Amino acid sequence: MNIWDWIRLILGLGLLGIGGEFLVRGASRLARGLGISPLVVGVTIVAVGTSAPELAVSLHAALAGQPDVSIGNVIGSNLLNLLVVLGAAALVVPLVVAQRLIWWDIPIMIVATGLVWFFARDGHLSRGEGVGLLILLTGYLVAAVRISTGEPEAVREEYEKEFSATVGAGWRGMGREIFLMVAGLGLLVGGASVFVDGAIGIARSLGLSELIISLTIVAVGTSLPELVTAMVAASRGENDIAVGNVVGSNIMNLLAILGLTALIAPGGLAVPAAVLSFDLPVLLVASIACLPFLGSRHRLSRVEGVLFLMAYVGYVFSLLYSF
Repeated sequence: MNIWDWIRLILGLGLLGIGGEFLVRGASRLARGLGISPLVVGVTIVAVGTSAPELAVSLHAALAGQPDVSIGNVIGSNLLNLLVVLGAAALVVPLVVAQRLIWWDIPIMIVATGLVWFFARDGHLSRGEGVGLLILLTGYLVAAVRISTGEPEAVREEYEKEFSATVGAGWRGMGREIFLMVAGLGLLVGGASVFVDGAIGIARSLGLSELIISLTIVAVGTSLPELVTAMVAASRGENDIAVGNVVGSNIMNLLAILGLTALIAPGGLAVPAAVLSFDLPVLLVASIACLPFLGSRHRLSRVEGVLFLMAYVGYVFSLLYSF
């Protein structure tokens, strides 16, 4: 086993984390300087920002001729977000879920998952289908911004508190925020290249397929922003941010990342048969399962959090067994 592959993996992960942080901070402060509310920033810019590592990795992999890494990264990250991030956050404190997530965001996540599976049924996401995913994303973001203007004052205060340490620089700091955004994007691009190279090297040295590595190791690495955000928010009692970050990130992964990747990659994005027959159905079932678990009492208990974590362990074991 080549130790340099692991060094590249860790170094790339660090660059992705720093780049994502710079991008979120710069974009959030810039938006606030333009008079955009923290709640709108939260449901748009930060949701995109926490998905930035997945976007960078998937685009780089697709352009480098590694479609298994592109699709595996998104599907693996979404499964990890639902089962591990929500499960771990519920262990910190039982998660009380806002009604909006139950009747709007989670159904959109389910529809997006089903739509990706439908589009990919022929083993391929075409550029036209990528455009369709991006159109749906645009509609979701416009509706999310409009709905957010009617959120209760308590939810607004929660987002204000979350963003109070990172936004509000005003026009005086615009140049610095633009620099942060550009630097963040640069680090994301560089980090994605190093991270993917390391992951592919590890896969080959272990005799594992690139798909399995991307569904597990790569997915864990690119989902760390969601995990950290959810754990911190849960510890502060900011449940809307903890759960909303996961659901919003999953929607972004499916619509923005797969849409852009299919649009930009030469000839669209190939989808492995194993993903169609196993991983996408598992993701759809996990997404649908969120409704009864989160919707019955508008909360996710610690026991249910353990069940989510056990389900993910079972999924990983099934991957390794199939290999």
